[in-house]
Amino acid sequence: MTVRALRARRARAALRTTAFLSPWLVGFGVFFAYPLASTVYFSFMDYDGFAAPVFNGLENWTYVLTDYPAFWPSMGNTLWLVLVMVTCRVVFGLGTGLLITTIRTGAGVFRTLFYLPYLAPPVAATLGFVFLLNPGTGPVNALLGDLGLPAPGWFTDPAWSKPALTALAVWGVGDLMVIFMAALLDVPKEQYEAAELDGASAWQRFRYVTLPNISPIVLFAVVTGVIQTMQYYTQPLVAGKVASGVIGNSGQQFEPGYPERSTLTLPQLVYNLGFQRFDYGSACVVALVLFALAMACTALLMRRRGGLLQGGD
Repeated sequence: MTVRALRARRARAALRTTAFLSPWLVGFGVFFAYPLASTVYFSFMDYDGFAAPVFNGLENWTYVLTDYPAFWPSMGNTLWLVLVMVTCRVVFGLGTGLLITTIRTGAGVFRTLFYLPYLAPPVAATLGFVFLLNPGTGPVNALLGDLGLPAPGWFTDPAWSKPALTALAVWGVGDLMVIFMAALLDVPKEQYEAAELDGASAWQRFRYVTLPNISPIVLFAVVTGVIQTMQYYTQPLVAGKVASGVIGNSGQQFEPGYPERSTLTLPQLVYNLGFQRFDYGSACVVALVLFALAMACTALLMRRRGGLLQGGD
């Protein structure tokens, strides 16, 4: 085969490969590359969505990172939710999966009961939780009062608003339960039998048999949980509106983060800056910070997956 024929063959192969990849390349360009490039572009512009954008250098970045008082509280809230909410969801999802796979009677009923909350629409579930945890009339605080326990302010108290959102997220942990159940049922029975013959305790069987076998699923749950929590928007916004009473007044402007910016997250800040204040340049800065933060957390988890999931072995 001549050099020219070889080059033509390689060119045809490259063209064929590109043709097969074209749907993905078009989707990547339209829905990821172009929006990302536009976000970077507008982060250096003074743009309100109406007048033509005007280049202003690093003014948007300086304003958001140093002068805008809501940025760092929203960053802290987002990181708190990533650490606490994701951890609680993974632990409770795994624990529920272990419980359902070990019980002998009524497993189907319990599986249905634990999965049903996940099917509730986010707005409806949040509304229900706000009314249940209402500090004045909610049944939860009434029960705590009857038991002689302190009754928190929940969504009206900055110290309890994020734990209340975490409780809401854990209540809808049915999606992780199903995933973990599938992984647990796939663990070879022979390994459990060998561990029992060696005198391994229940914790040792979980530590040295169960966890190594389901470690890819744990990593998947953690990574997807981090990404989803970085996009956490609907539940804290609805909870803040209902708890503050603004939801009943359609003409009233609502600043997200009630109470005292304790539920303000970075996605809410992007919406507030871009679509309420019409400061698209600053909104793009926050969006880029959120993107970089999600990428950094995901890269760290992927890099440390061996030590994270297998205890450093």
